[in-house]
Amino acid sequence: MAGVVFAAPPPAEAAPPPDAQAAPWVDGEVLVYEITWPSGLSLGEAHFRAKATQNGWLFEHDIAASLPTMEIRDEYRAQADTNLCSLKLDKKVKHGKTKYEEAITYDQRARRAKRRTLSGGGENEFDIPSCVRDGLTYLYYLRQELGSGSIPPPDDVNFGAQYQVVISYTQSLDVEARGETVRADRILAELDGPASQRSIEMFVAQDAARTPLIIRIPFDLGTFSLKLLP
Repeated sequence: MAGVVFAAPPPAEAAPPPDAQAAPWVDGEVLVYEITWPSGLSLGEAHFRAKATQNGWLFEHDIAASLPTMEIRDEYRAQADTNLCSLKLDKKVKHGKTKYEEAITYDQRARRAKRRTLSGGGENEFDIPSCVRDGLTYLYYLRQELGSGSIPPPDDVNFGAQYQVVISYTQSLDVEARGETVRADRILAELDGPASQRSIEMFVAQDAARTPLIIRIPFDLGTFSLKLLP
């Protein structure tokens, strides 16, 4: 496994709390991925952004893809504390004619969360484990753990529903990314939820930032890939 992390210092005008400086990515990081069909056909792009805040971190993720059967336009905005415990998750989803907006607020001290569906939807509350993470925040937590040379233990992840995630390291190998050959670790994330099971395959660079180079996610239509662009 790749080891030592040297985190670049954040800009002085937006200095995060000391704990946040342990993150392997830098404040203001933007990663852009091409979304490809199993045949290799390009479908669109996905973006990931990380920004330090006074309370911890703000993570943003958006997807714009044109599938043969529908248009996908998704936006996610996650706020987390310096320990990468979730504070709030905003979701705006559009899959063809299906649209919804949802906001989840996490009270880590009370171990309770409130989900609110916008545009006339309802509200409900549910219990959460200690330092629960939403799916977007968990991706950055995984990078942080890999950067320290660790594989995180099985954990619960909240993404509206509660999922158990099990991470495993399989091998190191060379992959083609950003127009060059890069040494990467192949990581598997097994997700087990109330109504679905899914295995996500990731190839993570052995750089200080532990940058995800390729992410493969299976869906009913096939396995879609996110490939990092230069």
